[in-house]
Amino acid sequence: QLQLVESGGGSVQPGGSLRLSCAASGFSFGYFAIGWFRQAPGKEREVVSCIRTSGGSTNYADSVKGRFTISRVNAENTVYLEMNSLKPEDTGVYYCAVSRNSYCPTAITDFHSWGQGTQVTVSS
Repeated sequence: QLQLVESGGGSVQPGGSLRLSCAASGFSFGYFAIGWFRQAPGKEREVVSCIRTSGGSTNYADSVKGRFTISRVNAENTVYLEMNSLKPEDTGVYYCAVSRNSYCPTAITDFHSWGQGTQVTVSS
């Protein structure tokens, strides 16, 4: 059974850092791109970052470029999201999901098997 489990969220002050993890099981992890998404209260879910199968190609939303870093360890079936210089607008529930392909699609509907999410709160 395909499953993704996010962890690592929490409450931090502006300027702080968090490292999120997405642990996958039940499928051939190394063959598919993985994306990180977030949803703030009252807003639509948005893509934050995505990483291809080998980890050699990554995408970031403009709002997080230079502050967030996505990585994956295929031997551990895990994708990480290192978040630095956090801002209040980064607050939300963060989810990971699996692409239907080896590459990162542009449409959120091309991702599936969403995890339960992990809450990130940035506030002073």
